[in-house]
Amino acid sequence: MFVTFEGLDGSGKSTQARLLVEALTADGRDVVSTREPGGTEVGELIRELILGRRHIAPWAEAALFAAARAQLVEEVIAPALARRADVVCDRYLDSSLAYQGIARGLGLERVLELNLHAISGILPDRTYLLLVDPQESARRLGEPGDRIEREDADFRARVDEAYRELAAAFPQRIVTIDGTRPPDEIGGEILDELRQRS
Repeated sequence: MFVTFEGLDGSGKSTQARLLVEALTADGRDVVSTREPGGTEVGELIRELILGRRHIAPWAEAALFAAARAQLVEEVIAPALARRADVVCDRYLDSSLAYQGIARGLGLERVLELNLHAISGILPDRTYLLLVDPQESARRLGEPGDRIEREDADFRARVDEAYRELAAAFPQRIVTIDGTRPPDEIGGEILDELRQRS
């Protein structure tokens, strides 16, 4: 299965991705853990460019994310799924739909079309969306680090609303999770939900 985690920076998605990888590995499953942007040599170079301090035009940003994603699918995700391994990815397609498609106003359908080519049609079986209030997200982050984390409160609010729109549009795939609860409690809920599906 292919599982992705989404949410605002500081929502706990990276922690939950790690907890799920640990739990599945403990079950004796072949698990591949990766992240976006990154996960490959090319992807990590693109990550440095995207998250650095230079101004990047919205469509250039969307194209760079799609390029990193294409490399990740070809090198990591597709081969892992082909050998029937589980793949757990911290961010994927929905990040581009939320951040660039909706929050930056490029258009959901246009960004989706760009990315469907990049990912060769490989969509997650399940996406867990960790929901926290944008103010809580900012509090958890503390001093913002990368270029996207330094966006203002209005942008974070637009991303939060964008993710909620995506969850409503794709309820069969995206599961919303209250990210304000203790990490172990959230992790147990996610693991139980996944086991019920498999």
